[in-house]
Amino acid sequence: QMQLVESGGGLVQAGGSLNLSCAASGGTFTHYTMAWFRQAPGRERDFVAAIRFDGDVAVHEDSVKGRFTISRDDARNTVYLQMNNLKPEDTAVYYCASEVFGNPHSYLKTANGATMDFWGKGTLVTVSS
Repeated sequence: QMQLVESGGGLVQAGGSLNLSCAASGGTFTHYTMAWFRQAPGRERDFVAAIRFDGDVAVHEDSVKGRFTISRDDARNTVYLQMNNLKPEDTAVYYCASEVFGNPHSYLKTANGATMDFWGKGTLVTVSS
């Protein structure tokens, strides 16, 4: 059973940056594709970015391309989401999730994360205009 704990959320002005972290424990980290999803108030959960278990493939949803970057540090069992040039529409609870040997490209189609094995509790990001 893998546990995921997100951190790094907060309040930031439009145009600012935040770096989210997700610390994993209880599993073999290098077997898991890691992903970030977000859920804005009144909306469904949406895919943001994912990085394959071997770190060789990273996928970003179109609305965050060029602004957000997902990365992983296998030595620290941690996945990151660097978010730059934040916009008010990025306001949401951001969730970390994992899937054993998952295909990150598939999350663009199953955008709600239905195939993920484990989830964190989320961290709130609020972007003011």
